[in-house]
Amino acid sequence: MSTVDVVIVAYNSRDCIRDCVLPLLELDWVNTSVVDNASPDRSGDAVADLPLTLVRAEENRGFGAGCNLGWRAGSSASVLFLNPDATISGDSLRALTTVVDAEPETGIVGPRIVDEGGVLDYSIRRFPRLRSTFAQALFAHRLAPGADWTDEVVRDAGRYASSGDADWLSGACLLVRRGLLDALGGFDERFFMYCEDTDICRRAWDLGRRVRFVAQASAEHEGGQSAPRSSLLPVLARSRVLYAERHRGRVAAAGERFGVALGALAHAVVGRGGRATRAGHLAAAAAALKAS
Repeated sequence: MSTVDVVIVAYNSRDCIRDCVLPLLELDWVNTSVVDNASPDRSGDAVADLPLTLVRAEENRGFGAGCNLGWRAGSSASVLFLNPDATISGDSLRALTTVVDAEPETGIVGPRIVDEGGVLDYSIRRFPRLRSTFAQALFAHRLAPGADWTDEVVRDAGRYASSGDADWLSGACLLVRRGLLDALGGFDERFFMYCEDTDICRRAWDLGRRVRFVAQASAEHEGGQSAPRSSLLPVLARSRVLYAERHRGRVAAAGERFGVALGALAHAVVGRGGRATRAGHLAAAAAALKAS
């Protein structure tokens, strides 16, 4: 049975990291690595007594950089990237590796994701497009929920009943071929947080490697339905603009910059939330316009 490396990047994850790790340590074909991304709460200390590889980053250079530290510390042909507030069973992990082993053209796979109550998290996504950016900026997604042109999230529950290709999948639980990681140079560390999963899936497709949703596998993600904290909205805005600059050309990137800023301003004026949320949206608008 082939081995699998599991990489868990922890940042202030002391309260949940042990629950994430313990089921994996029961599997003798899994090599578990925890990257403490310079956590103020010293997340790594919570698992330092366990039989795993603990990597302590000297500084927090972002989620993608932490992932790169983790996978480069291993050697297995497949690498699972798992959020510290998520769990996956051995059967589901093996279902993911079975697809990769059987389909040489497939480079990335991901499972169904549910929250702690078993509610489906819509983890299949469409690549960002100007029409969806502006549709969300103008709240068209509320008038036509689930329409392809208004939303980047696939919200049709039936789509999650069977396996198939996806533009990209949530980075909360992704299994990637090591050979593909080598070819891509890993995650793009210019993305501090957000869109690094979109980017690596886009680059996989560009290399002719498929991204596949595997309905027979499932993972539980405690934070799967949560929206970004207001303090992180500027980070999300910068990442969306960076993705557009990297993959969609100068004109589309300029449109994305304006669309993200417009959406942030619209949410600051008429969106839900208190003062901190409005301030976060205003900061996101400024970040989008300044991004380069």
